[in-house]
Amino acid sequence: MAHIDDENPEDKPLDPVMEGVRRKMVKLQLISGGIMAVLFLAVLVSIFYKLTRDEGATAPVATTSQPFAVPSDQPLSLTANLPAGFRVVQTSLSGSQMLIYGETADGARKAFVFDLSLGRIIADVTLGSN
Repeated sequence: MAHIDDENPEDKPLDPVMEGVRRKMVKLQLISGGIMAVLFLAVLVSIFYKLTRDEGATAPVATTSQPFAVPSDQPLSLTANLPAGFRVVQTSLSGSQMLIYGETADGARKAFVFDLSLGRIIADVTLGSN
């Protein structure tokens, strides 16, 4: 059978130094618990905010200064002034802007962005390699 000790070591009074250490540890434990509780509440508040915010908001959209409209009585007639000797390789259209990709007479690759609503080239990009 196990020996049962009538004297419990925790019942003995601690010396003053150990009592000071114990009090400091209890204080540290309370402070740490308080900080954890505050941070846990912050996480709960952020989750609540995410769940309740309005999802119907639209994302910002890039806008032009004026809407692009084609006259109904006749087609649009514009001229894109490209450099002499420019060979068009590919074109693409996005909204009111047209990308013209090609090569110049000296073999340099270039891309031009022509805005149909403005009727002029708005970007001249020279493509090169390192």
